[in-house]
Amino acid sequence: MALNRSDSAVLALSAAFVISQANIARVLGTAGPKVLKIQTALSARAYNGVLATMDDDEIRRYRSHFGWDMVHPLIYAAALDAGARRLSQSTPMSPALRKVLVTAPWMSAAGDYVENVVGLYLLDHRQHVSDASVRAVSGVSIAKWTLALGSFAYLAQGFGRVALRACRD
Repeated sequence: MALNRSDSAVLALSAAFVISQANIARVLGTAGPKVLKIQTALSARAYNGVLATMDDDEIRRYRSHFGWDMVHPLIYAAALDAGARRLSQSTPMSPALRKVLVTAPWMSAAGDYVENVVGLYLLDHRQHVSDASVRAVSGVSIAKWTLALGSFAYLAQGFGRVALRACRD
């Protein structure tokens, strides 16, 4: 089966996503799991508590990852968008579902930018870390993860069904 232009786009963007994600993990190093805790903290105490466990190198790594993480949302949103468009060519899909699958990754990326800007700001202005600011940015982070992972899960099961159907035919 020859790959068409849409297949090539999905594969190239997916490869770019994997490389970008691996690079961010490399840059963060041991700070990676702590950053996830920061992103999902629900109080100023929890947020500051995680920051307090980070040594100077982890803080430097956390700060330096933001540059890479300003490109990463574009990559994953484009990959998920391309996947949604390709899946809609391969399987029946309502226009409303297609619109949700194409829009959700870009909404997730927008949330990622909010998370990055606020995270970098709070890192340098810890006096502004409050329960309200932490809950707001964590809400955005959790929504971002939900939109991106939900889109990915739907596409994975959709492409899985397409692959099974192709094997049976």
